[in-house]
Amino acid sequence: MLKFDDETTRLLEVAYQGSDVSRRRRMALDALHLCEGDRVVDIGCGNGLLTEEIARGIGKTGRVIGVDPSEDMRAPAAARCAAFPTVQIKDGVANGLPLRDGEADKAVAVQVLEYLSDIPAAIREAHRVLRVGGRFVAVDTGCMTLDWFSEDVERMQRVQSAWDHHYEEARVAALWPKLTTDAGFAAVEVEPFTFCDVTLKPDGIAFMLMHLMSRYAVENAHMTASETSAWFDEQVELANQGRFFFSLTYYRMSAIKI
Repeated sequence: MLKFDDETTRLLEVAYQGSDVSRRRRMALDALHLCEGDRVVDIGCGNGLLTEEIARGIGKTGRVIGVDPSEDMRAPAAARCAAFPTVQIKDGVANGLPLRDGEADKAVAVQVLEYLSDIPAAIREAHRVLRVGGRFVAVDTGCMTLDWFSEDVERMQRVQSAWDHHYEEARVAALWPKLTTDAGFAAVEVEPFTFCDVTLKPDGIAFMLMHLMSRYAVENAHMTASETSAWFDEQVELANQGRFFFSLTYYRMSAIKI
């Protein structure tokens, strides 16, 4: 799993405001169907960008609780949402949310479930804190859908294999129907959305992943710094030559508590 130290937090702070990640966040926001006065829990709220957007959507009578185990993420989230008295940022984990039974109308988790060792427990916990009829929305990566061009196929495979170690579950969407129905949810939906680029956008997901994947592979001794630098530089050069290609699918999932 990634370590959200100061450097990683700064990188994500910039990238998460880019066009790609904003679209990913918007997919979750739209599925929540926010209303005035909604009580929403943002599970794994990170730096608070989605929490802030939810706060705007639920008005002065609503309430948003952003939950994250990382102080390095909670601090910027609290600063970002300081203008909204409806927002609370709390320490907590997905399978131990600091909410009472039935306290929330909506729950959302963006790129959280794929990192958990016990996804069923987290889904049961979301079910616990939701009222009857409450909606749970999750967005996770289709980790097995990554298609990324490189002339050095073997090196690209090693970069991707190293990155595979940073998540716990590659196929959250495939598990979603069973896990949610087992937990007591209904009206289960799964929808894919894909980022496919032939240019290397400075604010795009591909460029963010180039930084994160390189760093992760080196820090966890999967590859050397020279190897990952060569891979990174190749991607930049391919983009300069008009030969860049990157495609990755995410899944938006939802379910209703019965």
